[in-house]
Amino acid sequence: VQAVIYKTSMLRSGIAMRSGSAAVRSALLGAGRQTARRPVSRVMARALASIGSKEPFENRLDRIKATALAAGGEKRIAKQHEKGKLTARERLTALLDDGSFREMDMLVEHRCEDFGMQGNRFPGDAVVTGYGTINGRKVFVFSQDFTVFGGSLGEMHARKICKVMDKAMEVGAPVIGLNDSGGARIQEGVDSLAGYAEVFQRNVMSSGVIPQLSLIMGPCAGGAVYSPALTDFICMVKNTSHLFITGPDVVKTVTH
Repeated sequence: VQAVIYKTSMLRSGIAMRSGSAAVRSALLGAGRQTARRPVSRVMARALASIGSKEPFENRLDRIKATALAAGGEKRIAKQHEKGKLTARERLTALLDDGSFREMDMLVEHRCEDFGMQGNRFPGDAVVTGYGTINGRKVFVFSQDFTVFGGSLGEMHARKICKVMDKAMEVGAPVIGLNDSGGARIQEGVDSLAGYAEVFQRNVMSSGVIPQLSLIMGPCAGGAVYSPALTDFICMVKNTSHLFITGPDVVKTVTH
């Protein structure tokens, strides 16, 4: 009976009942034209492309994971090493017990479509988050990746950090942030600033509840400095770490 009702409703809406992914594609495109009367969004276009893809899901997942592990690419990683700095993942490997790290939200990407960002996406969105152990004791961690957007914080980047902080409070474990960021991602505008507001709120909520440790691993400015200032301990690397209230160009602009 349910099948008959469903088929009847589909026919009434003018969508022919056909089998296979072609039917799904046709129905979605038709619905988009009838309701929105505008081109299919990029998100919808990617969903439609994946429906008709002949690539096995496991292969596609492995390919995306490999992209996430490659961070900003070989050239940017080489630049990081030339400066005597490790990558975000290398730092976590050095910090945590061998084999203890469990990553969270590895494939998250930003949602910004302004200023050419729609074609500039990296799985992980410039921060590696998760949990592991140090000397057998559980800790939650996030490590900002300077090779991707200069480690800048956007909406999804902030959500990943907030999720780790929330989980740390739930289980009563310390949270350690490895900061290497230019601050707010200017392309995302107020979404980026709102993201920092959420991080600051959790810094305050965590105060006196769990230990918060900040490691400054490179040149940090703006929100990437304000948040560590709210934590319990700040560690810096000699000749590598720098803290700026904001970038020199901004200071020059507003003071002259």
